[in-house]
Amino acid sequence: MPSFVRPFAALRPTRESAAAVVAPPYDVVSTDEARALAAGRPSSFLHISRPEIDLPEGSSPYSDEAYAQGARSLARLVEERVLVRDDAPSFYAYRMVMNGRAQTGVAFVGSVRAYEQNRIRRHELTRPDKENDRVRNIATLNAQTGPVLCAYKADGALRELVGAAAKSAPLFSVVGPNDVEHTVWRVAAASVAAFQTAFDAHDALYIADGHHRSAAAARVAAARRGASDASHEFFLCVAFPHDEMRILDYNRVVRDLNGLAPDALLARIRESFTVESVPAAKSPAQPETFAMYLAGQWYALKILPKLVPRHDPVASLDVSLLQDHLLAPLLKIGDPRTDPRIDFVGGVRGLAELERRVQSGRAAAAFALHPTRMEQLMAVADASKLMPPKSTWFEPKLADGLLSHVLD
Repeated sequence: MPSFVRPFAALRPTRESAAAVVAPPYDVVSTDEARALAAGRPSSFLHISRPEIDLPEGSSPYSDEAYAQGARSLARLVEERVLVRDDAPSFYAYRMVMNGRAQTGVAFVGSVRAYEQNRIRRHELTRPDKENDRVRNIATLNAQTGPVLCAYKADGALRELVGAAAKSAPLFSVVGPNDVEHTVWRVAAASVAAFQTAFDAHDALYIADGHHRSAAAARVAAARRGASDASHEFFLCVAFPHDEMRILDYNRVVRDLNGLAPDALLARIRESFTVESVPAAKSPAQPETFAMYLAGQWYALKILPKLVPRHDPVASLDVSLLQDHLLAPLLKIGDPRTDPRIDFVGGVRGLAELERRVQSGRAAAAFALHPTRMEQLMAVADASKLMPPKSTWFEPKLADGLLSHVLD
């Protein structure tokens, strides 16, 4: 079976510039948030990933000028040697530490052909508008600047190689958004072949976060397709062993109750769930249970066991159970990707954010879920199926700006 990952020569900050460059992923901050975070930080990667912050207020992030501004900012940081290019391809060990918990993976470029053949497996649909944005971003920068977060089934050989690489002096170590420490090591030239062999032994990789980045990279490759080993035939990835990755809950808020009074909604919910009022917010402790905030009161919900299709890796997910037995039939929430009456709140914001949404009148009800498990994600991908939108919230998140893949 051909190799589906390979080393690359990263464009990256120097040890001295890493703290000035590091930025949150482009898609977790609004324009206003990005502008505030980048204020007084001319080397922040947000000038590249959210270039509209350097244009007049109100400028569209999707305008020709915004993409051109991002390219100018990238060229400036390269010219000033804030960002430097490694002289030879390599793998990179990448560790994130959040609240004392560490996960250590490997950065490489993954094969677009393997992605198209489902050896690098996806589990989500993409939105055309977000995909188009990433296509233009990659094409204008001639680089992939946002890594795709991937997982591989935990493997002793790779764990040993990564552990050995992380004992050397790092290229840099920097504290990024949410006080996450990011440390990157360049794998020694003598170990590159061993990393390649260890990855080649795997049947598949799993995209955890970054479906739009990977889909966009595939579109750019298709438009430029020529030599099979050209740089555009690969996309930037950082992969972690599945047992080190952490998925948080991805919760739901609904704008209105579809004309139902709270008591009437509760009565309908009891047809498919047990319902118990609880004195305070508490995250669901196990699968198939949910927390609901409605009319100033928290409730614990548990779906009736007979309604759980355990043979189906998608329909048995908690996000599916909530959608299929409450949000769709009772609140008439159709496609969660497009229905304007539903919004999603990452678990990193806590249950207090759900209370605030309802108490402020921005939502009529909020639902907290038990996190999806990595084993469930891989089972869905292995079955060539798709998870419902907003099924997973990975934390910590990879930073932008620390590793980029230049399309030579």
